[in-house]
Amino acid sequence: MKGLLLAGGHGTRLRPLTFTGNKHMLPIANRPMLFYGLEHLHDAGVTEVAVILGPLKEGIAEQIGDGSAFGLKVTYIIQGEPKGLAHAVYCARDFLGDEPFLMYLGDNLLEHGARPYLERFAKGDASAVVGAVPVKEPFHYGVVELGPDGTSIVSIEEKPKKPKSNLALIGVYLFTPAIHDIIKDLKPSARGELEITDAIWALHKATKKVRVIKLEGWWKDTGQPADLLEANERVLASRPKSFFQILGEVDTKARVSGHVAIGKGSVIGPDTTVRGPVVIGQNVSIKDGAYIGPYTAVGDGSTVRRAEVDRSILMENVDIDSPHRIVDSIIGRSAKISERTHHPSGQSFIIGDASQVHL
Repeated sequence: MKGLLLAGGHGTRLRPLTFTGNKHMLPIANRPMLFYGLEHLHDAGVTEVAVILGPLKEGIAEQIGDGSAFGLKVTYIIQGEPKGLAHAVYCARDFLGDEPFLMYLGDNLLEHGARPYLERFAKGDASAVVGAVPVKEPFHYGVVELGPDGTSIVSIEEKPKKPKSNLALIGVYLFTPAIHDIIKDLKPSARGELEITDAIWALHKATKKVRVIKLEGWWKDTGQPADLLEANERVLASRPKSFFQILGEVDTKARVSGHVAIGKGSVIGPDTTVRGPVVIGQNVSIKDGAYIGPYTAVGDGSTVRRAEVDRSILMENVDIDSPHRIVDSIIGRSAKISERTHHPSGQSFIIGDASQVHL
């Protein structure tokens, strides 16, 4: 079985974080979120994966390489302008051949990975296996409506204005080669895209063998900043104890408690506090009475002085020197937060497009 890992799209809902890079490379617990998809594909027994690239592709191939670091053989396919998930499958037709395949959206995270799909597919009666979970706002997703038996499919719609159920399709799918003939004849939706939900619905009508599994454990679609923070929290909460290793230097007068990972070359200075679950990267400096609270990830090369940081993501080379409390925040690479030495009557800002400031 082969794998498709989708890393296209513009990530407009995550701006300004995505103005300068691909959204799938944003860090969750100090790892690019795309790496979790690679890990889950490998754990499901996939050995060959095609990564689908869109317009913002810088850095992806450089960090993933040939996939050997993940136990995979990785190739890259250029989709160009994203024209829908089914279009991504169409672009990968030659790579996929006549094998079944797992398609994994690179901005989705699942607690239990893709193994439940393989277990259901092993029964031998499916032309596709799709996952579903109940959500509060199903109109944001592809929605599947099931019959009274809880397994038969009644309808599938993409982002319906009036959802017929609260079951959202998860961004991981298992398909047999039967999907290719369906996609070949698929027409663009009103959004101008080849919708994977339309393809699944057509495949269901043609074969009556699309199987829906209701997944257990958490699932997160990281489409917005708040989703990134929640994903970071869930990943840190679910990491095994072996993940939390202290490889840096912790001063005897520092207070470190809970599950805390500290990378090589990092220094936790005197009179500082780190309360896990927390992950701190390499060559990080926490000093001058700083506090790092639960569900925080501090990227490589960062410095935090004096500040209190809770439930936040600090990317690489962030510099914070401020006595204030920072919560529920995402700080981009090489950003700096400092305290004024004088206090004018007004506030001065340099704010990029689509930025958010809360005073």
